[in-house]
Amino acid sequence: MRRSTVWAASLLALPFIAFAQAPSSQVFGYSDFSQQAKWDKAFLAIPDAKLAGEELKTLTAEPHWASSPEDHKTALYVAEKFKAAGLHTEIQEFRVWLNKPAKIEIEAFDAKGKKLMSGLTPEHVDPKAYGGDPFQNDPRILPAFNGSSASGDVTAEVVYANYGALEDFKKLASLGISVKGKIVLVRYGQNFRGVKAYIAQQYGAAGVLIYSDPADDGYARGDMYPRGPYRPASGVQRGSVQFLPIYAGDPETPGIAATPDLPDSQRVTDPAKMNQPSIPVNPLSYLDASPILEALDGPETPRAWQGALPFTYHLGGTGAVKVHMDLVQDYKLRTIWDVVGTIDGTDPDQKDDWVVAGNHRDAWVFGAVDPNSGTAAMLEAVHGLGDLLKQGWKPKRRIVIASWDAEEEGLMGSTEWVEMHTKELAHAVAYFNTDVGVAGPDFDASAVPSLQEFVRDVTREVPSPKGGTVYEQWKLSQETSPRHRGPAVDGDVPSGDAVRVGDLGSGSDFTPFIQHLGVPSTDIGSSGSYGVYHSVFDNYNWFIKFADPTFVYEQQQARVFGLEILHMADTDVLPYDYRLYGKDIEGYVAEAEKRATTAKMKVDFSAASAAARRFEAAGESVYKLQSSAATGTNAAKLNAALRDAETALLNQAGLPHRPWYKHTIYDPGEYTGYAAVVIPGVNEGIEADDSGRTQGQLDALAAALNRSAAILEGAAQ
Repeated sequence: MRRSTVWAASLLALPFIAFAQAPSSQVFGYSDFSQQAKWDKAFLAIPDAKLAGEELKTLTAEPHWASSPEDHKTALYVAEKFKAAGLHTEIQEFRVWLNKPAKIEIEAFDAKGKKLMSGLTPEHVDPKAYGGDPFQNDPRILPAFNGSSASGDVTAEVVYANYGALEDFKKLASLGISVKGKIVLVRYGQNFRGVKAYIAQQYGAAGVLIYSDPADDGYARGDMYPRGPYRPASGVQRGSVQFLPIYAGDPETPGIAATPDLPDSQRVTDPAKMNQPSIPVNPLSYLDASPILEALDGPETPRAWQGALPFTYHLGGTGAVKVHMDLVQDYKLRTIWDVVGTIDGTDPDQKDDWVVAGNHRDAWVFGAVDPNSGTAAMLEAVHGLGDLLKQGWKPKRRIVIASWDAEEEGLMGSTEWVEMHTKELAHAVAYFNTDVGVAGPDFDASAVPSLQEFVRDVTREVPSPKGGTVYEQWKLSQETSPRHRGPAVDGDVPSGDAVRVGDLGSGSDFTPFIQHLGVPSTDIGSSGSYGVYHSVFDNYNWFIKFADPTFVYEQQQARVFGLEILHMADTDVLPYDYRLYGKDIEGYVAEAEKRATTAKMKVDFSAASAAARRFEAAGESVYKLQSSAATGTNAAKLNAALRDAETALLNQAGLPHRPWYKHTIYDPGEYTGYAAVVIPGVNEGIEADDSGRTQGQLDALAAALNRSAAILEGAAQ
């Protein structure tokens, strides 16, 4: 819900104590929270809504696709902000394999050769209606394209495949409709766009077109931009179609950093071994997709496949419609720029334990919501930390804050940096991510289970623009109108009345931290009526009309993000709750056993079940010690064990078919991409009906849980 300027401005004038919950002197992880409470109060007063708005306006003034000159300008801007706050700042370059569209031509013809459409139609709204859009005619806007698409000149019949999920392709096969040699038309939603291409390629498709159906983010949801917040007819969702569930980062350097001096001999250059499709893939607006869909014949689609366009959808594949795709991609090694700022730690025993926080900076076009609403919030969090430094505050642990580049192309900036700093990150105590910082008023978060209560505690301290605390409004939004923020996946309903915190799948920069290296991670953001994702219209004009006109939610997100960093940098005992972790894992194992039993698989869950119970019991024991531990050398030793327990949940052999992903509890699904699959090795083995694979993954899970439990047991003695 939008708030008026007068209402929001008057709220900002209220004293902090009037609308935020006073922190308790007893906070998990601290022997005495009173001094931290003083620093928290000082910090919360600093992030500034007006400054956040100015920062967002500067960051989104130009299209800044990764590796472009405009992208480099944003890197310099962020670096200056970091330096002004007193952070030691450097710009780290990487050379990564990126495509830029050189030619995008798509035409459709009916069976008689009549041209049905010729595109792409430029993204454009009526400049005289509802204020128009002041950004849409910028000549630097690239044609709508998919990162990681292959080049190709293909003419083929069209088959409509709904969302392009695995079950959709299976349904087509059951109906006797083959996609082999065809161009598959699918709509955005339900799964990661790269997975749509991944499955289509496996089924033999010659090309893929991905369009935005108005049922999902257009007029069926509400008024179209610029009258309302939803996608107009010409709006196109760009995005990478990299096979992200196989590995993240630069396609040529899985597992190693793509530094400027990396020899070409260490790069993967065989396309068959890379994480990119071998067929052409491109996005469409529903303005361009509509004449193709309307001309398709053949059987009517299943009712659930019907979108909101004003005609009955058919499956096609009969020759009634042919599409010609002529895509020329300019692939080359391009330079990207991560901006990294640090604040040194002061505790002799823990100063090399890193607290890392980050947000990506690159955008498909202007990127007001995704990602620069998060960048502006991060800059105001940095502003707050800088002022605390001037007041004499010094963190116990080292703080590392990063502005990642080329996230949109496949989490490249964060992944390459993580692969460069593998040794140091073995001691990182947390990674805090924000991406879509502000798309509207509804706060949301995802985290590993051990940090779910930590996130709740932080939000109990931060005032909400709607009154009360962020936590209270978060809880209310879940009770009245639950929403899901893209890659976040709802976790299990917690005990008591606590808010739900989602599981970490993929689709943002936490992926290499938690799923490749095992660094405990969180991801925060906020949602709303955000219908212009990855389009030209995700710009400053849309943002001030429909997301956060007075930037009070930017201020809120800066406060939450900053408190996460402050608390993790200074807590006496690391605030991981392995009790919650253990309970969740026990539930995951029990549910997987039910699935395997239903499928009549001959696998033995006894070792994994016993290991899950052992892990939960160890978590209960160490929690008692955490709650009573004092500061000093014993705390440092305990903290090292607590941190090692998360790393122990990795399986260094990785998942079958995709060894880059090593976490035994949470990874993106091979056929979902964004959404998390819990105990993925086991559940994907069951899905594949492969008893041998499932048993092997059960054994690996049991070994990981026993390793972690042994570490916790040792710490609790």
